[in-house]
Amino acid sequence: MATEGTQPKLIIHGGAGSSLKGKGGAEAVRQSLYSVVEDAYALLLAGASASEAVIRGCQLLEDDPRFNAGIGSVLQSDGQIRMSAALMDGLKQRFSGVINVSRAQHPIGLAEFLQSAQDRVLSDHGAAELLRELQLPPFDPMTELRLQEWIQERQGNFTRRMADIVAVDPVPELVFQDESTARRGTIGVVALDSAGHLAAGTSTGGKGFERIGRVSDSAMPAGNYATAEAAVSCTGIGEDIIDECLAARIVVRVTDGLPLLSAFERSFTEAQQRQRDFGAIGLDATGTIAWGNASGILLAAYHNGEQIGDTLDISREKTFGVG
Repeated sequence: MATEGTQPKLIIHGGAGSSLKGKGGAEAVRQSLYSVVEDAYALLLAGASASEAVIRGCQLLEDDPRFNAGIGSVLQSDGQIRMSAALMDGLKQRFSGVINVSRAQHPIGLAEFLQSAQDRVLSDHGAAELLRELQLPPFDPMTELRLQEWIQERQGNFTRRMADIVAVDPVPELVFQDESTARRGTIGVVALDSAGHLAAGTSTGGKGFERIGRVSDSAMPAGNYATAEAAVSCTGIGEDIIDECLAARIVVRVTDGLPLLSAFERSFTEAQQRQRDFGAIGLDATGTIAWGNASGILLAAYHNGEQIGDTLDISREKTFGVG
């Protein structure tokens, strides 16, 4: 277990999909991810807690319309946006979250408030009431791009399983090559602070076009989990993540003594036998950074204490990695 004076570490993700079309797409996503890493890591260097850095990183990703969270959230089958988010403080081993909240600029902020509440996971109506209690102004996260995406899919009677992970903007290179498999949108941040404490946060707009009331993994320990020993945030097919209880499974294995990368390898190997489709990022208390990828490409970037790196050019064949 890490102690006071630990070198801070950070890893974030913006979802997982098939592959970005062209270097222009990869570079645009990389620029967005690096900007968040730089901001959140600066907080850690200034002495912020892991939870504070995670919240800041998630807020920045929620503010980027490129990603499926916050203002980039996709629309459900009825044309409405419903978002979910969770925060877990590894030091306190405390989980909080909101499920299917609308009209919130930063769902992760509601999860932050609920860390100190008696009732720490709220669904749609409860989350809406919390917004009113906190006197937060209503916020419409819908963008024209997401609306047009929904209109086009509505004309096709919602034949696609999910919406796009990365919003298609005027730069055509951002479109995924394989439109049938490129939609696994979530954002997440995992941090280790200078006191050796860990935290994980995850936020999503859902999978898009889904049945009203569907609950994602992002507001469950299956998709976001942390203890004093390890922290993990997941992205991908939410139902697959829930079936594997992926984040909690990896963290528990580390807590039981397995090295972080070995925990990723074992968990992903088991999942691949069941043809699961997801990715995950994680940190342990020693500062090891790891990721797992079974979705073709994982949109992740990290700061290892010396430099920023990413996973955008790593193919599906290299399933596991350490930053």
